[in-house]
Amino acid sequence: MQKFNSAGVEIAFKDSHPAHGHGEPILLIHGFASNHVVNWESTGWLRTLHDAGYRVIMVDNRGHGQSQKLYSPSDYSSPIMADDARRLLDHLGIERAAVMGYSMGARISAFLTLNYPSRVSRVVFSGLAEGMVLGVPGAEAIADGLEAPSRGDVTDPGALSFRIFAENTRSDLKALAACIRSSRVKIKPEALARISCPVLVVAGEADDVAGPVAPLVALMPTARGVTLPGRNHMNAVGDKGHKQAVLEFLAETAVPPVT
Repeated sequence: MQKFNSAGVEIAFKDSHPAHGHGEPILLIHGFASNHVVNWESTGWLRTLHDAGYRVIMVDNRGHGQSQKLYSPSDYSSPIMADDARRLLDHLGIERAAVMGYSMGARISAFLTLNYPSRVSRVVFSGLAEGMVLGVPGAEAIADGLEAPSRGDVTDPGALSFRIFAENTRSDLKALAACIRSSRVKIKPEALARISCPVLVVAGEADDVAGPVAPLVALMPTARGVTLPGRNHMNAVGDKGHKQAVLEFLAETAVPPVT
């Protein structure tokens, strides 16, 4: 892992360049309570993208993994975290990259695309579909569950699942509670309609967190969607069909190199 200073916050990242060649860069942004290892390495994404010839850059979002832990909700809005991603591209000297985010990472990817359109060649929103616009309920219950003395004190089923996941990823529970309590800036449909780069939306058929794919796709003129049969929010990440859909999308929307 390497680290850089993002406007005073230490952000950890892993860059496959130059160990795996000089392929097109793709930036991967993980979900809430996860990290680059859990979201992208353990699920096979790193190997899949390497084998397809991409230069893979994986970031640990602030408050997660090996990045700096902060304890104020004001430090965790999605636009602020999108700025971390943009500064990482600056730090690496990457003018333009493909971007893929899962769940919270998809929301961050959306703000990165909206606020810095010239930096994103194409984008994959995974694990967050109609929830991108409607919002994901239960944030306060999840925060309370993370701050409970033990998992045995958590009675809300959804909050308990996040508490168990956060403990399994050895996360800083107080930092995650601050993150989930942050202001959830809803993305307006008219803003999404302004996205001009190619977009792929992928979510599991049984993913109650993400919501249905079709309503989000309908808001963006350059978007296409894939629904993964029988998959939920947790097991859709490493799904074989998920990887195939993303690889096909990236290949079909590849920008020819400047000669």
